[in-house]
Amino acid sequence: MPVPGLTSRRARLWAAGGVLLTLTLVAALLATTLGGARRARAAADDGLPHTTVEVSPSGCGRGWHRPVAGLQVFDLHNTSSGPAEVYLEDARTRAVYGELEGLAPGATRALTVRLGKGSYAFMCLPDDAGAVTGPTVRVTSGQPGPAAAPVTEHDLIPLAIDYQKWVAGGLNEVVQLTGRLKDAIDRGDLAGARAAWLPAHLEYERLGAAYNAFGDADQQINRTDAGLAGGVLDRSFTGFHRVEYGLWHGAAVAALRAPAEALVKAVTALRDSWAQARMDPAQLGLRAHEILENTVQFELTGRTDYGSGSNLATARANLDGTRAVLSRLRPLLTTRYPDLPALDRALDRAQHTLDGFHHGANWTPLDRLDRTQREQVDAVLGDLVERLASVATICDPRRTV
Repeated sequence: MPVPGLTSRRARLWAAGGVLLTLTLVAALLATTLGGARRARAAADDGLPHTTVEVSPSGCGRGWHRPVAGLQVFDLHNTSSGPAEVYLEDARTRAVYGELEGLAPGATRALTVRLGKGSYAFMCLPDDAGAVTGPTVRVTSGQPGPAAAPVTEHDLIPLAIDYQKWVAGGLNEVVQLTGRLKDAIDRGDLAGARAAWLPAHLEYERLGAAYNAFGDADQQINRTDAGLAGGVLDRSFTGFHRVEYGLWHGAAVAALRAPAEALVKAVTALRDSWAQARMDPAQLGLRAHEILENTVQFELTGRTDYGSGSNLATARANLDGTRAVLSRLRPLLTTRYPDLPALDRALDRAQHTLDGFHHGANWTPLDRLDRTQREQVDAVLGDLVERLASVATICDPRRTV
């Protein structure tokens, strides 16, 4: 499950830019016009101690005079002229107990944390200025909630480089397997092509954390027909799923040769250009979560099935891709994520569940699952996605200066 108390910065990463801007403006407006009434109601309704704390370069942390132990709410009020991030840290170790980002000028937002015996300080990070640490406040009793030492982009750079090298090897394999698929189509061996399609596609799916770095190439290689005026007949419908649709819907060999050749060219071009690509290290933790989040959204709904019935196989490949990212992040998570052993067990449980639908060269199609099986798949992957949200939060790099 997600680490409680650590307020995630992922909202901005989930939302589309325009939607996010709209929501931010609405939130700022509501905070300005209704903030006082809302804070009064919240303090009355939730039964928790509320403390209003100033966020500004000159007054960071001002207002916290009476420290108490236990679960509580800080109403963070930005009195400066620009947006800011705010962390509540352990004053000695700098482990983060809670955070808010994008706190608009004049806005107030609530940060709920559990504090125990220890020393704490707010750090305010205005968008256009250096970090400012407020006064140290000491709590004399109680057990604090979860905290995590901040991860910096410097911590993530060598991990991203190592992962990028691993992706390079995977792309080599994708090119080879896709070539076999094309060869079978060129020979007119459609049965052989159907057998070759899945290994090639799964090898590509295992590279899930690199998709953002693939750019337009991913659209050429693995797009669906969503948003295309002509649907599956649209000329822009290309890649693995275009070939899949033809193979499982009775297309003639002649109609499949051009899409297969285009697919091989696309994966080869991606492989050849990959050495010059640069993955954003800051995205690594986020992608550890989003790979399986996308799996639940697209594979478990059947939205990416164009006839092969291989959604569960793709989910299993996505699980491999998640493990590949987590293996790079593990040195950071070992000392920051106490539920890491439980996450490992959840990964094993999901793998065991999905492997149960693999029979030789065949995978059970989604529409062949009975209700109990479907509920089991949804439950294990849903639980795993929730746990991986904590990984994204912990590994989201934070400013420290």
